[in-house]
This record gives sequence, C-alpha cells and structure tokens, in this order.
Amino acid sequence: MSRRRRLNPDELELWQQIARSADPLHKHRKLVQEKPAPKTSPVPRPRPEPPSIPRFGIGDSAAPSPETHAQPRTTASWLRSDPVQMDARAFTRMKKGKLVPEARIDLHGMTLDQAHPELLRFILGSQTRGLRLVLVITGKGGREDPYDPMPMRRGVLKRQVPLWLKQPPAAQAVLQVSEAHLRHGGSGAYYVYLKRRR
Repeated sequence: MSRRRRLNPDELELWQQIARSADPLHKHRKLVQEKPAPKTSPVPRPRPEPPSIPRFGIGDSAAPSPETHAQPRTTASWLRSDPVQMDARAFTRMKKGKLVPEARIDLHGMTLDQAHPELLRFILGSQTRGLRLVLVITGKGGREDPYDPMPMRRGVLKRQVPLWLKQPPAAQAVLQVSEAHLRHGGSGAYYVYLKRRR
C-alpha cells in the first residue's frame, strides 16, 4: 500500500488554480453548513406522577358468601314448596288427614319397572271413574340421605313417584301431590288430588 505524498508548493498552487476554475457539480443547491450544536448539559425532565391506583384486596369485589350453606332438597321439601293448585280449604283438610282417600294403590316392594305402569293405570283409571283423592303407598324405603356421595338406591319409589306424577301422561290427570298424613301412611305415602274429567 502506497503512502500519500505531500504536494510541494508548486503543485499546490497549480491545484488551487484548477479548483478555482472548476464549476460546481450542482449549482442550484446551496451548500448548507451545519453549525455544530452548542454543547449544553441536558436538563433533566421532571418525572410524571404515577396514576393513583385505589387500594384493593383479593376478593373485595366478590359477593359475600352466605353464612349458611343451602342444603340439598329432599323429595318432601320440594313437594312442600310446590304452589297449591287445588282449593286451599280442601288442601288444608287433606294435609290434616280429614279427607278420606277414595282409592289406594300399594307399590311397596315393587321394582321401578313394575311400579310405573301400575301407577299410570291406577291414576288414569281413577280419573276415568270420577275419583278426586287417591292414596299412593310407596313405603319409606331406606333413609333418604341428600349428602350421600354414592348413588344408593334408597327409597327409589318414594323419590320417583312424584316425578312420574308430574310427567305425561299422568300430569294431565293430577292437580296436586302431597305427602300423606300420619293416619294414611305419613312419609311412606302420597295424596294425589285428581282433576275433574271433562
């Protein structure tokens, strides 16, 4: 690599004469000389205040939990909560055991497959005969435990009969289902109040 040599004074004078006689390449452009920015120490910007965040705790906006837990409903409890569809005075007399059932069927000891058709035949036949209050005996079965983690088949008829009575075809004949009074079987039987046949 060769080093640049320095021009001697004659060569330098010649170069300056040539440079003065040359036309600039871009005549219309003005040469702008950049002025160096004055060196100043940067002024620190004030830090913006962070937005204020309200204090919170985990779970503050959650609805308060009830003090008592809702217990699972037994068949008897949801039957009691059903609205009264029949005459209120007759319903009160029925619940006190003062109305005598006109017919009864005993499903105690039957399986679900045996009991369902027998119940339907009895209910629809009783309505056809013009009966109003009938008694369906299911038996108490084992203790009905709403907290039982295992699906034990305890008192299946006691639990299933009210459901069957609220489904077609029995539902079109049934006006009210209620647990029977002690003199008619108590929790092991149901009063079924039938609609009038039209």
